[in-house]
Amino acid sequence: MIFFIGVVLFALGIGLSVALHEAGHMFTAKWFGMKVRRYFIGFGPKIFSFRRGETEYGLKAIPGGGFCDIAGMTALDEMTPDEEKNAMYRYPAWKRVIVMAAGSVTHFILGFIILYILAATISLPNLADRPVVASTSCVQSDSIDMDTSKPRPGCTPNDPNPAAQAGLRAGDLIVAVNGTETSTFPELRSTLKPLSGPQRITVERDGTEQTFTVDVTVAQRLMLRDGNRVLEPQGSIGVVQQRQFEYDAWSAVGGTISFTGDMFAKTWEGLIRFPERIPAVVRAIGGGERDPDTPVSVVGASILGGDAVERGLWDVVLLLLASLNFFIGVFNLLPLLPLDGGHIAVIVYEKIRNALRRMRGKPAGGPVDYSKLMAVTMVVVFIGGAVMLLTITADIVNPIRLN
Repeated sequence: MIFFIGVVLFALGIGLSVALHEAGHMFTAKWFGMKVRRYFIGFGPKIFSFRRGETEYGLKAIPGGGFCDIAGMTALDEMTPDEEKNAMYRYPAWKRVIVMAAGSVTHFILGFIILYILAATISLPNLADRPVVASTSCVQSDSIDMDTSKPRPGCTPNDPNPAAQAGLRAGDLIVAVNGTETSTFPELRSTLKPLSGPQRITVERDGTEQTFTVDVTVAQRLMLRDGNRVLEPQGSIGVVQQRQFEYDAWSAVGGTISFTGDMFAKTWEGLIRFPERIPAVVRAIGGGERDPDTPVSVVGASILGGDAVERGLWDVVLLLLASLNFFIGVFNLLPLLPLDGGHIAVIVYEKIRNALRRMRGKPAGGPVDYSKLMAVTMVVVFIGGAVMLLTITADIVNPIRLN
């Protein structure tokens, strides 16, 4: 029961985010004096509506977001004589760009607020996998028993603690090994792997860089190779990675700004890799194992949200909601019609075209004829609809679950 409540709550959270996206368009359009004819939350049959001034506000039956109807968004828009004077396409390009970008900016602001709440109340994960030292530990250089059911023995007086002995401490960010940059913990691990003996480890501490000589110890580490467990020598300095960062109300601001930058980078990386993940979604529909790295729809995200609520993992709920807001915001800025980014691209094109015409002594051209872009728009809509249908189907028949 708690799972289903969580699914509904998370779906409503996504719907509210999209409704606020449309509110961003509405408020900026009204601010500039454009006419907003309708603002509705949801889709499908109308439940109720009311009018305030020139705008009709309402609620529809399907809580899947909303829409904002601005008069004259394109020159093809049918308008009354009264609406013509306030048609959006008549306004300066910079005002139209602000209105079209306001939806995505609203997602970014909302995502930042969610992350700040998470940082100030619980913690933020080490999303960028930075090699920040949480603590130091001993390095057991003898072979590890291949029987993983046996507990690993604790440290003994004979086991070295290279990092602590060299002066490394909790909070240090390891930035380089012998001058080789280590921006992530896996990079640190792979850089240390072939090394042994005294090595130069550079850390960032209290805003300044310091270099320590650390005696790298070779330990036998249990690794997976082609599905088999094997022991491999691994240079180690005995540091435990910081997985979570805790903040107070003030330091959470800086932590959230840094985490937001990491999330933007991850979101963009996910968008770039999006097409190559589609075949895995198709295989999942056919009954294959669902790769947790494949795209999910609103349905899949809500299932994950339900899992998190059921287990009381509110930090995961907030992190999922924030990541979805960033994804939707970035996705909507792609320069493809009918996305907001497509409209912005058309506005920028008009601006550049008119500048070139003025250089040639010609008057500014008229608004772009969207009917000429209809074919490209329909292709984007078709592909987007097909991908949405695929991901929804996969999320119903073979959803990703929170382990």
